Amino acid sequence: MELLGIHHLTAISARIRDNHRFYTQTLGMRLVKRSVNQDDVSAYHLFYADAQGSPGTDLTFFDWPVQSEQRGTRSIVRTYLRVAGGDTLEWWAGRLRDAGVTTGEVVERDGRSTLDFEDPEGQRLALVDDGGAGDAHPWDRSPIPSERQVRGLGPIMISVPVLQPTDAVLQQVLTMRPVREYPHPDNARHTVHVYAMGPEGVGAELHVAVQSGLRPAQSGAGGVHHVAFRSRDADYDAWADRLNTLRIRNSGKVDRYWFRSLYFREPNGILFEIATDGPGFAVDEDPATLGETVVLPPFLEPHREAIVSRLKQLDE
Repeated sequence: MELLGIHHLTAISARIRDNHRFYTQTLGMRLVKRSVNQDDVSAYHLFYADAQGSPGTDLTFFDWPVQSEQRGTRSIVRTYLRVAGGDTLEWWAGRLRDAGVTTGEVVERDGRSTLDFEDPEGQRLALVDDGGAGDAHPWDRSPIPSERQVRGLGPIMISVPVLQPTDAVLQQVLTMRPVREYPHPDNARHTVHVYAMGPEGVGAELHVAVQSGLRPAQSGAGGVHHVAFRSRDADYDAWADRLNTLRIRNSGKVDRYWFRSLYFREPNGILFEIATDGPGFAVDEDPATLGETVVLPPFLEPHREAIVSRLKQLDE
């Protein structure tokens, strides 16, 4: 039993129309599911991904009118998005700057070409060259040429003040493997520890920055709510049993309809999720029209009129 990689990452937006515009128009990702937070139905939950909404490509957002995140440790601090080729990174550097987005330079980090930037609310992102490895499902209606499109999620970087408690969970509970280290790009005195899942690759890594001198982050817009790791559907019950056997406090089994989930916090307080690959976003929508209308899980359908009436208009 092993995790296959990153399943999705869920962040927070206080400006959901701007968010929608940026991720679909500037970054050219497809909105594959337009739904609501199942625990707070007043808020959108938007899922941006590749053309098929493949596991491992979802960057999702809760629509919450909150203050901006106060950055610090005990948090998820950077989300990497995979593209193919160093020339593609240079192309993106020009596109983002033309769109008024401040970027760094294309640099070599951890042996890979990388371009750092932030979304309009300050979420820390980076494009990373995955060398074109693995399957890609470009969206034919994206404003981005197919060969330049975001292919999926890359590594996720978290920050912790002390490594050992988190390391114990990653290795002993989640069966991740420590594979290498590199200096933190913002402060070489801090070390980033890389953990691999499943078949090693750029989309199957968690990067753990040890930053003992920082204050704890305060959640808010531009910050990240949680990271989810991919599980085979057949392993879901075993993961639930494993968490319970090891007496790790967790959510219990949660059916999100498009996937099934388990939630728990690692010792430094960061929220982790284990999520199944299936059944997928096409279980309740035509793949050709994913994300074009508000879709609710069956248990919320009786309340559709009241829920939808309170949602903002996204499309311009």
